[in-house]
Amino acid sequence: MPSLNPSREQLAAFTEGMPADTPILMLNLLRYRELAEYPVDSQCQPCSGREAYRRYSRTALAKVQGVGGQVELLAAAQVALIAPQGEQWDELLLVRYPSKEAFLGMLADPEYRAATLHRTAALADSRLIGCLPPA
Repeated sequence: MPSLNPSREQLAAFTEGMPADTPILMLNLLRYRELAEYPVDSQCQPCSGREAYRRYSRTALAKVQGVGGQVELLAAAQVALIAPQGEQWDELLLVRYPSKEAFLGMLADPEYRAATLHRTAALADSRLIGCLPPA
């Protein structure tokens, strides 16, 4: 079952489980669709999943920086050594935020929320894992 957007329950667990007022890292595992899948009523031009993610990233990166965050690492995934049979990822992205509050504030931003249309269209599957940086 693909995981593309957090549920209310997942957001609540993240909010409760991550410490307040401390830097966090968000690990993103991304698998792109060959062709982006926009809603039927969308005005978006057809494109690849990677192009749709680039459309999302133009807004997302500005919003990450706007809350004091930064991209730490973007890497092409190659081969899963320890993973369920058939699991594969195209890229991993590691983003640092000054706090979970900054991250949640970005998620609530109307421009960011509008841009997630492209993210959802782009991805066949994803993971978003909250982490704490080394002390």
